[in-house]
Amino acid sequence: MLKPNINLEGKTILITGAAGFIGANLVKRLFADVENVKVVGIDSITDYYDVNIKYGRLKEIESLKRDWLFVKGSIADKPLVEKLFEEHRPSVVVNLAAQAGVRYSITNPDAYIESNVIGFYNLLEACRHNEVEHLVYASSSSVYGSNQKVPYSTDDKVDNPVSLYAATKKSNELMAHAYSKLYDIPSTGLRFFTVYGPAGRPDMAYFGFTDKLCKGETIQIFNWGNCQRDFTYIDDIVEGVVRVMQHAPEKHTGEDGLPVPPYKVYNIGNSNPENLLDFVTILQEELVSAGILPADYDFDSHKQLVPMQPGDVPVTYADTTPLESDFGFRPSTPLRTGLRAFARWYAAYRQGGNIR
Repeated sequence: MLKPNINLEGKTILITGAAGFIGANLVKRLFADVENVKVVGIDSITDYYDVNIKYGRLKEIESLKRDWLFVKGSIADKPLVEKLFEEHRPSVVVNLAAQAGVRYSITNPDAYIESNVIGFYNLLEACRHNEVEHLVYASSSSVYGSNQKVPYSTDDKVDNPVSLYAATKKSNELMAHAYSKLYDIPSTGLRFFTVYGPAGRPDMAYFGFTDKLCKGETIQIFNWGNCQRDFTYIDDIVEGVVRVMQHAPEKHTGEDGLPVPPYKVYNIGNSNPENLLDFVTILQEELVSAGILPADYDFDSHKQLVPMQPGDVPVTYADTTPLESDFGFRPSTPLRTGLRAFARWYAAYRQGGNIR
């Protein structure tokens, strides 16, 4: 197992996408666990989904009254990014800012190029000109595209994206590798697998299904219910990110006498893909248990099996062996446990609009 080579105590950490689902939870975790840490957060607060949820997350962070600075802005704004680095000199950068969503990328490609490509390039340039100890960035299980081999391994070839979103995430990995090679920037990419949990993204299936069922609407289950997803609970994702932050890939010279790029990529997934029909069954049981839906709710009449959608893949399944080997961690929160936490949160959110 790798030993930490970065002490986060007393450091300044820049987190992009800080009002997002993963970003906000990471900020709270750092403040809970790390002494004298300063966190600078940036987020453009787009209206891709309900901004009230984003502002609610920020309000939670502000209530902690720690060394926290939030900037509303886009990482695609190069002068703003340069200013943040010059003024705050972050030791560790965690890039979680991205335009997310596979299907949305089909109809709104500009948003993906701006945030996921140009924005990431701006961060790499800033890291190049302002020495950082470690750049950690979000990639995605979507990079595996139409790969037939499962579980997905970081050793697999990933040259066949089936969505622009996936292509932008793969481009991040390639760009990070080039900058690691050229400028000796330690970087680690994390391929996240279907993140879920309380106060999550409303565009994700579990959240959207819940909204529709509460309204008496019909939910659509793609690929005739034969899709499988490696659902990963938010606390597991954050645990993995925090562990990875504390060990930057080592700088060293190869046998040819040339620098070896300090670059790594890991999967973070539950390594236990769930069939969507089973997922929906567990979700509905937990919604009933939380009092969101009545016990006699007719779920069968509110489910519709439909074909696969463009940009989707039938299965996601993470091989997390390298993560476990290097950091002694493997995501393991059972789906029912995670959906129970979400259902209880949703019940409170629906009643009072409180995201906690």
